[in-house]
Amino acid sequence: MVDDNELRKLRDAAVPAPGESAKARAFEAALRAYDEENISAVTQGSVGGLRLTERAQKLWSEIMQKKLIATPALAGLVALPIAGYATFHMLREQPSPFGGDEKITETLADKPATLKPATVEPKQAPTALEKDKKADADVESRDATQVLVAPQAPPKSESTIAGGTAQQDALGRGMVAEPAPPAPRGELALDGAAAPSTSRVARMPSAESKLMVQQQPATMPADQIAPQEENRDRVQDFKTNPVRAALEDPVSTFSIDVDTASYSFVRASLKQGYLPQADTVRVEEMINYFPYDWKGPDQASTPFNSTVSIMPTPWNNHTKLMHVAIKGFDIKPTEQPKANLVFLIDVSGSMDEPDKLPLLKSAFRLLVSKLKADDTISIVTYAGNAGTVLEPTKASEKDKILSAIDNLQPGGSTAGEAGIKEAYRLAQKSFVKDGVNRVMLATDGDFNVGQTDDDDLKRLIESERKTGVFLSVFGFGRGNLNDQMMQTIAQNGNGTAAYIDTLAEAEKVLVEDASSTLFTIAKDVKIQVEFNPDKVSEYRLIGYETRALNREDFNNDRVDAGDIGSGHSVTAIYEITPKGSGGEQIDPLRYGQATVNNGGVANADEYAFVKIRYKLPNEDVSKLITTPVTSANEVASFDQASTDQRFSVAVAAFGQKLRDEDATAKFGYDKIMEIATAARGADPFGYRSEFLSLVRLASALGGNR
Repeated sequence: MVDDNELRKLRDAAVPAPGESAKARAFEAALRAYDEENISAVTQGSVGGLRLTERAQKLWSEIMQKKLIATPALAGLVALPIAGYATFHMLREQPSPFGGDEKITETLADKPATLKPATVEPKQAPTALEKDKKADADVESRDATQVLVAPQAPPKSESTIAGGTAQQDALGRGMVAEPAPPAPRGELALDGAAAPSTSRVARMPSAESKLMVQQQPATMPADQIAPQEENRDRVQDFKTNPVRAALEDPVSTFSIDVDTASYSFVRASLKQGYLPQADTVRVEEMINYFPYDWKGPDQASTPFNSTVSIMPTPWNNHTKLMHVAIKGFDIKPTEQPKANLVFLIDVSGSMDEPDKLPLLKSAFRLLVSKLKADDTISIVTYAGNAGTVLEPTKASEKDKILSAIDNLQPGGSTAGEAGIKEAYRLAQKSFVKDGVNRVMLATDGDFNVGQTDDDDLKRLIESERKTGVFLSVFGFGRGNLNDQMMQTIAQNGNGTAAYIDTLAEAEKVLVEDASSTLFTIAKDVKIQVEFNPDKVSEYRLIGYETRALNREDFNNDRVDAGDIGSGHSVTAIYEITPKGSGGEQIDPLRYGQATVNNGGVANADEYAFVKIRYKLPNEDVSKLITTPVTSANEVASFDQASTDQRFSVAVAAFGQKLRDEDATAKFGYDKIMEIATAARGADPFGYRSEFLSLVRLASALGGNR
């Protein structure tokens, strides 16, 4: 039997949310029944039809390994005669199933129990017995330790669904069933009902079950544990911004970031039942995922407006938040320039999954429906080599464009470099002066043919962007996603990077946010903040770690930075420690006061001075916007801040919590829920409601730490 303490840990790991007592009891009953009946009943991370989270699978594996070590040798000796007898009859009555495509359709129960003279060669029976001796422990070990690492299974066909009952009946009679598609990793059946069986073996006496596992056609010997599929997602690792002393290091400089890929990636992880890795959480991308009603500029000649506010910090009574909000000018549809778009689509073999090429095709169909009749579309694909699927075509020829998209098929390796060059060639061929010229790259992973190094690709994109053709990147699928490459080439291509995990996300990025995705109103936008050490002891920028710039980069127009699209909103939040608040984390310098109290400091009443540099899309010389931050920018309490400000702070707290940062270590998910719920406000597309559900999931998975 499973130890009660082990059972409780496993149950807690498997149940994904509080209030699931009925499911917990069902899980416990299934687990006990499993332990009493047959160790091979649980495979592919499922107990009694309930699928386990990744954490539960690991716990279960540890429990089973302990049991296998303690299993008496007598169990193996008892199983050997039974296995030998079964082997003898199957070798006599059935053709060998090894090495071919034939499937076993009969069992011992279906054949007459007549005996015939043995014709088996002397070495065959010992070989089967020897294999079965290993299978006694190996099958149990494989079933107990194998976890779900395969990509999400494609939707079942009607024939598969219709055949489910017949398959279960066959299993009940002891027949060998075809392997069922693996369940999504880390998922738990929430309805408490038995999930479709993923077991390769039927419920039979243990020795015969193990024998049939040996005879099941396989790609590897039965005495080897199936290898886990390698997760080749590449994400840039980075360290959280530290607390800095304003007296020693008063200036903070960074590039803006309007990408949203991190939020979608985090959402996909949580919905698959596990907390995201820290480096996949870029807090600024989570904050900027949501639309905010910041005050924008009144005319296009001023591309954006900035609003700065100071408010109390909800997770620290000794600090305050300096909230910097930027809103881009929203171009009216009638004033939007012509668009010249090149769809650069990855059709390599790895794209042959439901959440990759099929989703990609649906996403680009949505975008086509958004374009104006005189916009131009070209399509380039790349796999083993690059090819032009559609020469520049007016969007008015919608049927021709959609047909080209529908006919895309996966296959081959990934020659990304050749594809990029061909896409830029087509963009130049139909270049629109004073219009939008953009390559839209959609891929699931690495470029493994041609230039594959991120730095080489960066240089290639930089050289092409000087021609006026920009680049945006859209990631699809998991397990092979090169997020680091996406971020690099999108930033250097004056474009955005988004991760599309659902059709709803495709609609958000390519339809609802089409103007900001396609139409750039300012490029190379940089922010520099100088803090007054007479008012601020310490400060910390929340997020933007991968967008940090040197102080001297701010005035250097050769240094690339982020871009703002039509109607885009950008938010940056600093946590600052007012001087004398008692919340300082850094000891003051022994001789530092002389630089502040030496006869007075200019503008001593200011908290900080915010500077923003930008270039207009067709210009190479930057312009400057400045904003002094004084007590006039303060609000007396956090509740007096606007709804959008409070919600953005809740998202910032959530991102820091997922990264397990010190600042929010004692700030629970329940507090984040409280702030976000109160600040949900108008939510026409349900983004904020979905955020609340993600906080609940993270709370359940993280134990409300």
